[in-house]
Amino acid sequence: MELQQRINLLLRLGDYMRSDDPQLDDIKDKAHNLNPWFVPEFISMSISNIANEFLEEDKLNKWISNYTIKADGTSKSVGIVMAGNIPLVGFHDLLCVIMSGHAPVIKASSKDDVLIKHLVQKMYDWDPEVKNYISFAENLKGCDAYIATGSNNSGRYFEYYFGRYPNIIRKNRTSAALLDGTETAAELELLANDIQMYFGLGCRNVTKLLVPKDYDFIPLLNALRKYDRFMDFHKYKHNFDYHLTLLIMNNRFYMTNESIILTENTSLFSPVSQVHYEFYQNKESVVHALSTNDDVQCITGHGFIPFGSAQVPSLNDYADGVDTIDFLINL
Repeated sequence: MELQQRINLLLRLGDYMRSDDPQLDDIKDKAHNLNPWFVPEFISMSISNIANEFLEEDKLNKWISNYTIKADGTSKSVGIVMAGNIPLVGFHDLLCVIMSGHAPVIKASSKDDVLIKHLVQKMYDWDPEVKNYISFAENLKGCDAYIATGSNNSGRYFEYYFGRYPNIIRKNRTSAALLDGTETAAELELLANDIQMYFGLGCRNVTKLLVPKDYDFIPLLNALRKYDRFMDFHKYKHNFDYHLTLLIMNNRFYMTNESIILTENTSLFSPVSQVHYEFYQNKESVVHALSTNDDVQCITGHGFIPFGSAQVPSLNDYADGVDTIDFLINL
């Protein structure tokens, strides 16, 4: 498919994702029934972010103008192993492969195969030629290159099976917020989104807070009350009750607003319903430590990603900082 043909197809997909088409609402319901963590609110949010940040004509053209992409494509096959932690988390990889002119072969996550298959089917309906380029497979074999996203454990399998081919292999990552104590109430409201959007399951969700000595947590706990409704969701409440019980049984200090738990812990990763914090004395050393840590996907705070933007990535926000388009056009 020629480049402009691919662009037009993706722009039409963006229009569809912004529409009130009843078929799209039905698919959202099916995705939620398959995976209860995919509540309608967050499915709609993911679809809206993709449509508005990835599939807007000006943004798409500006993005690809930074690269030299062959108009007619090069038609290498690229296997994509998609994660399923948040709705449509693998869409950016699919977009990159399509735009680079290669043929994506998708291994959808069992937790998130309804949405991605529906969007690809819409492209099939609009242009039957797409069936020659975009396909799905239960087992990825014989591809020219691979992009695989998963846990640290699955990453070892990816390296074993795909290591001899050109590849991008992504493992567990998470995000942190560097606070200085001058954050406004409005900024803390936005930070609450960075923490709790998608129940905190995304690699761009903030799971660790770096705070100065004597930091006052009360304003943040109050800001996080906007997500008190999570306690009506049994899977989230189960996590909250379980981790709170562990802290009490182990006589660990914690703070809570009765819907999220804050506890001091050096680990970057925290479980659902819990956020770790750590005090710092020297801000520069903390910045250096976070910036050089391979487990950190992004940092929010003054001078970093603005509060509230962590889970609204742009086209240039490549996972793990690896330029996917550059990788693909140089195959």
